[in-house]
Amino acid sequence: MPLTEIDHIAIAVHDLDQAISFYEAAFDAVVAHREIVESDGVEEALIKVADSYIQLTTATREDSPIAKYLAKRGEGLHHVGYRVDDCAAALESMVAAGAVPIDAEPRPGSRGTTVAFIHPKGAFGTLIELVQE
Repeated sequence: MPLTEIDHIAIAVHDLDQAISFYEAAFDAVVAHREIVESDGVEEALIKVADSYIQLTTATREDSPIAKYLAKRGEGLHHVGYRVDDCAAALESMVAAGAVPIDAEPRPGSRGTTVAFIHPKGAFGTLIELVQE
């Protein structure tokens, strides 16, 4: 089975520092990783929860997918990241099952991962990110 566990739940926010402060106060959370992903136009902060993460993410430029999401829908759940052993094989398996890929092939992601996104139209309304560590 290509799916091994939940890698992260991504939450789109307007103010990353404010969101981090909230999670620190509410859950005594600690940011495990923070990174700007220039290619996607986002800055993210990862809060470790067991073997998974809560990914707080905000736009670094107005044309990024997160900026468009925030403008259209506001803050909230953006996508679910599924950890897989082989991103290319998982992408192929999903497409064969009827999923609509956003990425035609896997590409570099944050934390040195390899990722591919699946469009919500082919995944029962959920944006899915396949994540290979």
